[in-house]
Amino acid sequence: MAKDIKIALVGNPNTGKSTLFNLLTGLNQKIGNFPGITVDKKVGYCKLADNKQAEIIDLPGTYSLYPKSKDESIVFQVLADKNNSSHPDIVVLVADATNLRRNLLLYSQVADLGVPMVLALNMTDMAKKEGIDININKLSERLGIQVVAISARSNSGLTELKEAIDNTTKIATQVAGADMHVLAPEAINLVKQRIKTENNYLSLQILHQHEHLNTFSLQDHEAFERIKAEHTFESSKLQAAETIARYRYLSTILSGVVEDTGAARKFVFSDKLDSVLTNKFWGFLIFIGILFFIFNSIFSWSSYPMELIEYAFVWLTEYGHQHLPDGILTNLLLDGVLAGLGGVVIFIPQIAILFAFISILEDTGYMARVTFMMDKIMRKFGLSGKSVVPMIGSLACAVPSIMSARNIESWKDRIITIMVAPLVSCSARLPVYTLLISLVVPEKMVWGFINLQGLTLMGMYVISILAAVVVAFVMKFLIKAKEKSYFIMELPVYRMPRWTNVIYTMYEKSKTFVFEAGKVIIAISIILWVLATYGPSERFKQIDDKYAAIEAQKDSVQISTLERDRAAEKLENSYAGILGHVIEPAIKPLGFDWKIGIALITSFAAREAFVGTMATIYSVDNDGEVATIRNKMRGARDPDTGLPVFTFATAFSLMLFYAFAMQCMSTVAVVFRETKSWKWPIIQIVYMTGMAYVASLIAYQLLK
Repeated sequence: MAKDIKIALVGNPNTGKSTLFNLLTGLNQKIGNFPGITVDKKVGYCKLADNKQAEIIDLPGTYSLYPKSKDESIVFQVLADKNNSSHPDIVVLVADATNLRRNLLLYSQVADLGVPMVLALNMTDMAKKEGIDININKLSERLGIQVVAISARSNSGLTELKEAIDNTTKIATQVAGADMHVLAPEAINLVKQRIKTENNYLSLQILHQHEHLNTFSLQDHEAFERIKAEHTFESSKLQAAETIARYRYLSTILSGVVEDTGAARKFVFSDKLDSVLTNKFWGFLIFIGILFFIFNSIFSWSSYPMELIEYAFVWLTEYGHQHLPDGILTNLLLDGVLAGLGGVVIFIPQIAILFAFISILEDTGYMARVTFMMDKIMRKFGLSGKSVVPMIGSLACAVPSIMSARNIESWKDRIITIMVAPLVSCSARLPVYTLLISLVVPEKMVWGFINLQGLTLMGMYVISILAAVVVAFVMKFLIKAKEKSYFIMELPVYRMPRWTNVIYTMYEKSKTFVFEAGKVIIAISIILWVLATYGPSERFKQIDDKYAAIEAQKDSVQISTLERDRAAEKLENSYAGILGHVIEPAIKPLGFDWKIGIALITSFAAREAFVGTMATIYSVDNDGEVATIRNKMRGARDPDTGLPVFTFATAFSLMLFYAFAMQCMSTVAVVFRETKSWKWPIIQIVYMTGMAYVASLIAYQLLK
């Protein structure tokens, strides 16, 4: 898309930078990677006040230009290197008005790089409520740049911000802090001469972190290292000295600009709430109660819409068979594609409810408290407190959660987190759990308010989390590393959730679930329908001859079940049936038959493919009667014993298998991508499949 100006959004974490990005760009955005680095690059487009087309880049949140993670190093790379494809014409630095002094540390560093800038003071409405009064004009005058008061949550100040961006000059803004040249004058002068620049601070930063810049040659990097060695350049000490000097400077800037009349009462409500929500005892009870409420709601609130969707697909299938001409294409469309798609769409209400709750917990600031609360416990099991974020994120999907582990500084903590994150039950497992639970757990209330199915679902999630923690504890001793990890986290203030954001998240996640999973399911359903409909011609001919002979005998009892038996026998002798029978001896001790075996294979593409596979197989294996997938599976019988296939023992064994097995190609791919080695994903597949098999074997043998 053509653009007239390139803008970078920069700011500390939790300042509303991403919310502002979404407001400016709307749906006109895309996510990729920065060149050569597996770090998300969010780019969007918007029109400015004079109809100029602006390209907006949302850079990762950071507290300073000194990186603690791969994500944070991107900020300096983009701002310092004018040859970088993402280097901006203007920086919009988003600052939290309720904590301005801390936020301006990053501002002062970016300003000293000589990049034109606009300061967007976000959460100004919240600052006023807390008794913080900021003199915007005086601050703008002292900094020498335009300062705009905005509130991204309430969508105010955007017009003024666009006008400020449009009026910002392309020349370097006023230097914000004390001259950093005094920190290492001789070394800085040598770098200035080598790279031909007059910017002292850019030269200082290059000495600190030139290894992050690809624009320099090997000779340049060697020269910088020589300069550091010759002039005893101690990076950590100089960073500390710089930070102290900047905070002193910022104190003079903010003197008379910020008046905090509400400092005494600002933290009263928050502290009282935190004393309960992060309490060692009550905090955990409340967290467990919230989890129980979520899983109870997933079953209770979704039952009616799920039934509507389920019967809508039954009606569509019946209508299709009545009005479409008989033939292969009709059967493929109705018994293959439609049946597989129905197995996905039916779970939209539950997926939407799950993501709505996750969005509310994040928006209110409670999720950060959970992370803080779990830190001490996680450390005992070999994980960092920061590991909680990927693990909680895995409730939605393991792929972005594994990617978010980049923020964990310790290599050992990061690897362990990546290795155990897929054990936490993701939303793709939710359709499998809910389908099997609905088959074997009665839909009744305990004590009048506890949904038994919801309690079972919560139990599966608790089992998966406990498994992840136990495996992490074992890996703590198996994986060796000398580096020590630490956990620093800012707790955001409590806020009311943005309901528009919650609704948008529900819509986006449900749409992603349907389209991403739907594409896989439809592809699998078509392939599976073909494999389940066709088989070796000699086998099918023998079956047809056999049933032709039975029909000729005109035995009324046999004729009444003729079509059903013919369909069942053809399915068993189809290519899919042959494949299922090949693996059946290995999975029979787990309580699984060959049909479930087929589903285990297809669900490696995506865990939720299990439901679509079951829908397709039982649609092919029918006697002309159209029924819901749950009713078909509930009525399935073991041909040898005549007992139901899906007993409690089989269903629980199957749920445990899906809880522990790593049946997702995307997860394997992202682990390889993040670790840059096949060693870790192979270890992951082996240990998780082994855990799944052993757990299922024990469960079935004890419960059958």
